[in-house]
Amino acid sequence: MSFWDTIRVGERVDLGSHLFEAADIQRFAGKFDPQLFHLDAEAAKASVLGGLCASGWHTVAVFMRLNVDTTKRVVAEFVEGGGTAPKVGPSPGVTELRWLRPVFAGDTIRFFQTVTAKRISGTRHGWGVMETTAGGENQNGELVFSMKAAAFMGTD
Repeated sequence: MSFWDTIRVGERVDLGSHLFEAADIQRFAGKFDPQLFHLDAEAAKASVLGGLCASGWHTVAVFMRLNVDTTKRVVAEFVEGGGTAPKVGPSPGVTELRWLRPVFAGDTIRFFQTVTAKRISGTRHGWGVMETTAGGENQNGELVFSMKAAAFMGTD
C-alpha cells in the first residue's frame, strides 16, 4: 500500500498548537508586516482590533511550519512501518484565505486540516492532488483563520 492510499477523505489532522507571545508578534511584524497594531501595544489598543495582535501572515506561517512538521512525522511513521517514503509537495496554492478573528498576544492557537478530496493528476504521471480545508482555533474554540489548500503527493 502506498502512502497515497492511506490518505482518507474526511480525516481531520491535528497539527498542534502555538502560543503567540508579544515579543514574537512584534519581531515577525517588524520584519514582514510593520503595522502599528502588530508592533505597538499602546497604539494597538486604539485600533479597530483593540490590542496587540499577530499578523495574519504570521498565523499562516506558524500553520505551515506545523503542517510540514506533522507531514514529516507521519511519513516517518509510515516508513518505519515498512512503507516507502512518498514524494511530497509542492502546493499549487490556497484559496479562500480568511482571517476571522485577531490572534492576540497570549492566545494559543490549535491548528488543523481536514482532507476534503483527493484525485489522480491528469497531467503529472505518478502524482495526485490532495485538497484540504485548514484553520486554527483559539483557546476559546473560536475559529481565527481558515483556508482551502491543495498539495501534490506521489501516488506510487
